[in-house]
Amino acid sequence: MAARSARNRLVLLGSIALVPLGAAAAGNGNELQPFADAASSTPLAPWHVVGLPQQDPQAKPFTRFSVETVKGKRALRVDAERSYGNLVHPLNGGSGRTLSWAWRIEKLNDASDLTVRSGDDTTLKVCASFDLPLDKVPFIERQLLRAARGKTTEPVPSATLCYVWDNKLPVGTFIDSPFTRRLRYIVLQSGEGGMGEWHTEKRDLQADFRKAFVDESPDTVPPITAVAVGADADNTKNHTVAQVADIVLSP
Repeated sequence: MAARSARNRLVLLGSIALVPLGAAAAGNGNELQPFADAASSTPLAPWHVVGLPQQDPQAKPFTRFSVETVKGKRALRVDAERSYGNLVHPLNGGSGRTLSWAWRIEKLNDASDLTVRSGDDTTLKVCASFDLPLDKVPFIERQLLRAARGKTTEPVPSATLCYVWDNKLPVGTFIDSPFTRRLRYIVLQSGEGGMGEWHTEKRDLQADFRKAFVDESPDTVPPITAVAVGADADNTKNHTVAQVADIVLSP
């Protein structure tokens, strides 16, 4: 049962790279396209909503993504209600090192607990997926990863790092997903303090990857295959609302 759950979670992580590649990079050194232009209220390609493999929206809705203006910023609204979903921007071996963005929370998930599967929901996360070589992945996880890749035609990333705004874990916490160690979290904001206000983040992806995956001793940080923004409330059956703006991936 545990192995099957891990395989399912690995296939789930593959949703972070389901969108076709080939989009042109945005200007000004940003490898990411904007969420939308001034006239659009929905995210534009190559940003694309993806969820679990064969996710039935009647049983498990998709997290909703829209574009709005909040306190002077053109922003992505992330609305999770008993739902799961990511908004993904694929990268063909992206070389960016610095990921920066602004985010704010309107409604926090006070029931989430990233230490257990039943509470593994995020009010808001900004993620990067990496093409970590299989020989760097521990043996058992490597077999689960291969099994997951054998069950889908979509790419399944070997390592994903997600920055989260949590409800209670201390800022600076590094923690593995309770479903799979191929996904690891870093807590950048925590609790209700500062809710409703914009907060800016700027992260060195290479430094954070080395720290999060230190047990796998990566001597070279692998290429980035995708950046994603998401939220989920399917485990806690809760409802959250948040926004992200000004996301930039740069050298």
